[in-house]
Parts: sequence; structure tokens; C-alpha cells
Amino acid sequence: MKKLMFHTIALSLVVALTSCGGDVYENNAPVAVGNTTINVGQEKIDVSSEGGAYTVSVSTTGVEWGAYPDVKFISTTAESSNTSSGNLTINVEANPDTTPREGSVIVMSGTTRRTISISQAAARESAYNAPDGYHLVWQDEFNSGTELNADNWTHEVQNSGWVNNELQNYVNHKSPEGNLVTEIKNGHLQIHCFKENGKIYSGRVYAKVREGWTYGYIEASIKLPKGRGTWPAFWMMPVNFRSWPADGEIDIMEEVGNNANYVSSSLHATSHVHSNGTQVTHEMKCEGAEDDFHTYAMEWTSKNITTYVDGKVQLSYDNRGLGRDDWPYDAPFYIIFNLAWGGSWGGAQGVNEADLPVTMEVDYVRVFQK
Repeated sequence: MKKLMFHTIALSLVVALTSCGGDVYENNAPVAVGNTTINVGQEKIDVSSEGGAYTVSVSTTGVEWGAYPDVKFISTTAESSNTSSGNLTINVEANPDTTPREGSVIVMSGTTRRTISISQAAARESAYNAPDGYHLVWQDEFNSGTELNADNWTHEVQNSGWVNNELQNYVNHKSPEGNLVTEIKNGHLQIHCFKENGKIYSGRVYAKVREGWTYGYIEASIKLPKGRGTWPAFWMMPVNFRSWPADGEIDIMEEVGNNANYVSSSLHATSHVHSNGTQVTHEMKCEGAEDDFHTYAMEWTSKNITTYVDGKVQLSYDNRGLGRDDWPYDAPFYIIFNLAWGGSWGGAQGVNEADLPVTMEVDYVRVFQK
């Protein structure tokens, strides 16, 4: 589990930050507010993939200063922050990714802010656990910002009853009253389902909906919501969708609150579909699925699809060479996270609106390919 690291600052600085109407800096230059300026020894630090500790001098015309990082792989320690000058130690964790990453440290004194930019090189090989022969091609660790990256993610917008007689309304990021259905918080993607003005609202988001991936090892760490009526899912649909079930559907993980902590995987195609009871599916108990994060994954090749729960095989299905009706899984599919409420399965034993609001949390999602 990724841990969010915080730097403790003086209480008076916290009060000043809270009372500030917004960030007070322009193009990384110090801005005087109440005759306060900040100077830093370095404005930009280039870090190797191995990470390390870097010391930066800080001085201010104020009486005290503090600093904090805006991403989880950076932490800070300030020396003599209750004086007008001192040293700031910036600690950068090793980069486990095969892509570079960016972050910042914000230095503050009173209502003045100064940004130190951090650029870290990519690792030569991924440090993540994946089957032999696979390398990381895409990921979201949800460790920066407060909203999903619009370059990677798309929200579905649909009214209740759109599919499976579900009761929720899917909206783009916010409900009509401005309540969030999705947000990045504490290093997780949080999908919220709640009742507002007599309607249920929730989130359904797609990763790389126009591109997707064909084959690979795909993994996510998820904490499931509690409540009679919940129906969270981690699944995939074809990029070039024309008709269902002919084009296929891959359900890596589903669960309903009416059968808490029992998670399922299913495959849908013309020759195996739930509407006539021929779907390929398997259910297993995942103790504590609604209390903590668990890992749900799939290895997908041209010959076989196998899903996993915490490394244990859930479902395995071979390409039997019977054609597209049985195996429509040789095309790009995109990733979906959603939290439904009620519906043909989630509401099969009724719903309890007293359990709302509920939240599904995703710690990370990663895609590996050979």
C-alpha cells in the first residue's frame, strides 16, 4: 500500500495557509505580500531514478517558513523553520516506473509561496510485480492532483435505468449541486455514490477509451464499498464496440453488497452470456474486500484469459478455436471502474438508502504487456 507522507509545519503557518484566498506566486517568482519574500537556493532539481536527498537553502523576510510536497514520492524536512533562514531537505523515493515523473515542493512564509520543481528520471526496468516477460506500459497511481487526468480518463453520463435497471445517475465529475462523484484524495481514486434531491448519483470512468489495449497483464488495488445495493466493478469493454455481447465483455472483478466480500469474474460473448445462463463466470470469497485494499488482476493472451484475486486464480478460460462467437477477445479493450446502485444484480435483494453515501476506492491501476 502506498503511504502518503506529510511534513509538519508550525501551527501559525497552517492558519495563515487556511486563511489565504489562493496561491500567491507567478511563474515561480516570489511575490511580496505584506513585504514578505522567499528565496531558495534551487528552483529545479533533476533526480535520478534511484532517488535521494537534496538540501536547499531557504531565506525569507518573514519570521518563519515551512514547506510541503504536492506528490507522495517526495517528503520534506525543514531545519530552523521558525527563523528567517535555514536548510530544507527534500527526499525523493526511487522511481519504480519505466516513465519519468514530476513533482513540486511548495515553500511558504505567511501568504507567500515559492515552488521548487522536481523532475525524476525513469527506471530502466519496472519494479512492479508482473509475470515474466511483461513490462509496464501504462499506469495511474492517483498520487497527484485532485481530479482524474482528462487525457487518460472519460466520465460516462447517463440517467438512471440506462443499463441493468440500475438506480444511479452517472454524471461528469459532479452532481447538479456540485458534490463530487469522483476525486483523487489520499493517493486514491474515490468513486462516490450518494443521494441528492431525491436522485442517486455515482461515477463510471473509462481509461484510454479510444485506444485501449490488446492483451496484457492488468492489475488494480481496490477497496470495495459497504451497503445493501452497491455494485462496484473493475472491467473492460471493446474500443470498437458495435453490439453486445458479440463484441465481448471482460469482467475482472464485480461484487454486490448483498453478498459482501464475494467477488466474481465473468466473460461475455455470443456463445456465453448471462441472459441465457451460459456465461463464463466464477465467484470466490475475498475476506475483508470491503475493509481493505485487495489486488484484482487479469493475464490476457491470444490463447487464454485468467483472472486473479490477491494472486490466486479466480477464473481461467482458453481460446478453443471456435471463432469470434466464442472468443471476441483479440481486439483492443479499455478499462472501466464504476459504482452502480441497485439494478438487476445489485438490487436483487433490495437496496437500503440508509447506507448511502458509499465510496469505492482504487489505489492504483497498471497495464503491462509483453
